Amino acid sequence: MKEILDAEVIVGHDQLSLEVNRAGCADLMADVLFFGKPGMLLLTGLTTPDVVNTAHTLGVSAIIIVRGKLPPPETIRRAEELRIPLMTTQYILFETVGRLYTKGVISCMGKVEEPSPKGLAG
Repeated sequence: MKEILDAEVIVGHDQLSLEVNRAGCADLMADVLFFGKPGMLLLTGLTTPDVVNTAHTLGVSAIIIVRGKLPPPETIRRAEELRIPLMTTQYILFETVGRLYTKGVISCMGKVEEPSPKGLAG
Protein backbone atom coordinates (compact mmCIF):
# COMPACT_ATOMS: atom_id res chain seq x y z
CA MET A 1 0.00 0.00 0.00
CA LYS A 2 2.79 2.36 0.95
CA GLU A 3 4.44 2.14 -2.47
CA ILE A 4 1.20 2.07 -4.49
CA LEU A 5 0.02 5.29 -2.84
CA ASP A 6 3.40 6.91 -2.24
CA ALA A 7 2.16 7.10 1.33
CA GLU A 8 3.88 8.38 4.43
CA VAL A 9 3.69 5.99 7.37
CA ILE A 10 2.80 7.86 10.54
CA VAL A 11 2.13 4.88 12.84
CA GLY A 12 2.91 1.23 12.24
CA HIS A 13 6.36 1.08 10.66
CA ASP A 14 6.66 -2.35 12.25
CA GLN A 15 3.44 -3.54 10.58
CA LEU A 16 4.24 -2.82 6.93
CA SER A 17 4.12 -6.52 6.06
CA LEU A 18 0.45 -6.67 7.06
CA GLU A 19 -1.55 -8.11 4.18
CA VAL A 20 -4.85 -6.41 3.37
CA ASN A 21 -6.94 -7.19 0.28
CA ARG A 22 -10.24 -5.44 1.10
CA ALA A 23 -10.95 -1.78 1.63
CA GLY A 24 -13.72 0.68 2.27
CA CYS A 25 -13.90 4.46 2.26
CA ALA A 26 -16.03 6.95 4.12
CA ASP A 27 -15.89 10.18 6.04
CA LEU A 28 -18.99 9.36 8.03
CA MET A 29 -17.97 6.94 10.77
CA ALA A 30 -21.54 5.65 11.09
CA ASP A 31 -21.19 4.40 7.49
CA VAL A 32 -17.91 2.70 8.38
CA LEU A 33 -19.57 0.88 11.27
CA PHE A 34 -22.59 -0.08 9.16
CA PHE A 35 -20.88 -1.12 5.92
CA GLY A 36 -17.34 -1.91 7.03
CA LYS A 37 -15.84 -5.31 7.75
CA PRO A 38 -13.15 -6.42 10.19
CA GLY A 39 -9.73 -6.59 8.60
CA MET A 40 -10.43 -3.99 5.94
CA LEU A 41 -8.31 -0.99 5.03
CA LEU A 42 -10.11 2.27 5.84
CA LEU A 43 -9.64 5.19 3.45
CA THR A 44 -10.85 8.54 4.76
CA GLY A 45 -10.31 12.27 4.71
CA LEU A 46 -10.95 12.59 8.44
CA THR A 47 -8.10 13.06 10.87
CA THR A 48 -9.79 13.00 14.28
CA PRO A 49 -9.22 10.42 17.03
CA ASP A 50 -12.78 9.21 16.32
CA VAL A 51 -11.48 7.64 13.11
CA VAL A 52 -9.02 5.52 15.09
CA ASN A 53 -11.62 4.65 17.72
CA THR A 54 -14.09 3.57 15.02
CA ALA A 55 -11.40 1.55 13.27
CA HIS A 56 -10.57 -0.20 16.53
CA THR A 57 -14.23 -0.95 17.29
CA LEU A 58 -14.69 -2.53 13.86
CA GLY A 59 -11.33 -4.29 13.73
CA VAL A 60 -9.94 -2.32 10.78
CA SER A 61 -6.41 -3.37 9.78
CA ALA A 62 -5.08 0.07 8.84
CA ILE A 63 -6.14 3.63 8.07
CA ILE A 64 -5.04 5.74 5.12
CA ILE A 65 -5.85 9.44 5.24
CA VAL A 66 -6.23 11.01 1.80
CA ARG A 67 -5.63 14.47 0.31
CA GLY A 68 -2.32 14.91 2.12
CA LYS A 69 -3.98 15.67 5.43
CA LEU A 70 -1.91 15.14 8.53
CA PRO A 71 -3.58 13.93 11.71
CA PRO A 72 -3.23 15.92 14.92
CA PRO A 73 -1.04 14.57 17.75
CA GLU A 74 -4.01 13.15 19.67
CA THR A 75 -5.00 11.01 16.66
CA ILE A 76 -1.45 9.75 16.28
CA ARG A 77 -1.26 8.92 19.99
CA ARG A 78 -4.52 6.99 19.80
CA ALA A 79 -3.32 5.00 16.77
CA GLU A 80 -0.10 4.17 18.65
CA GLU A 81 -2.04 3.10 21.76
CA LEU A 82 -4.33 0.82 19.73
CA ARG A 83 -1.56 -0.34 17.37
CA ILE A 84 -3.46 0.62 14.24
CA PRO A 85 -1.24 1.52 11.28
CA LEU A 86 -1.89 5.05 10.09
CA MET A 87 -0.67 6.49 6.79
CA THR A 88 -1.32 9.56 4.67
CA THR A 89 -1.26 9.99 0.90
CA GLN A 90 -1.37 13.07 -1.30
CA TYR A 91 -3.88 11.41 -3.63
CA ILE A 92 -7.56 12.32 -3.49
CA LEU A 93 -9.96 9.58 -2.42
CA PHE A 94 -11.03 8.70 -5.97
CA GLU A 95 -7.44 8.25 -7.16
CA THR A 96 -6.51 6.32 -4.01
CA VAL A 97 -9.35 3.84 -4.53
CA GLY A 98 -8.49 3.45 -8.22
CA ARG A 99 -4.82 2.77 -7.56
CA LEU A 100 -5.62 0.14 -4.94
CA TYR A 101 -8.31 -1.49 -7.10
CA THR A 102 -5.94 -1.89 -10.05
CA LYS A 103 -3.55 -3.72 -7.70
CA GLY A 104 -6.20 -6.22 -6.61
CA VAL A 105 -7.65 -4.59 -3.51
CA ILE A 106 -11.42 -5.09 -3.60
CA SER A 107 -14.35 -3.56 -1.78
CA CYS A 108 -15.21 -4.87 1.66
CA MET A 109 -18.80 -5.02 0.42
CA GLY A 110 -20.65 -5.32 -2.88
CA LYS A 111 -23.54 -3.10 -3.75
CA VAL A 112 -26.05 -2.19 -1.06
CA GLU A 113 -28.97 -4.63 -1.04
CA GLU A 114 -31.65 -2.26 0.23
CA PRO A 115 -32.09 1.34 -0.97
CA SER A 116 -31.86 4.14 1.57
CA PRO A 117 -35.19 5.12 3.12
CA LYS A 118 -36.96 7.88 1.20
CA GLY A 119 -35.62 11.30 2.07
CA LEU A 120 -32.24 10.10 3.37
CA ALA A 121 -29.08 10.71 1.37
CA GLY A 122 -26.68 7.89 0.86
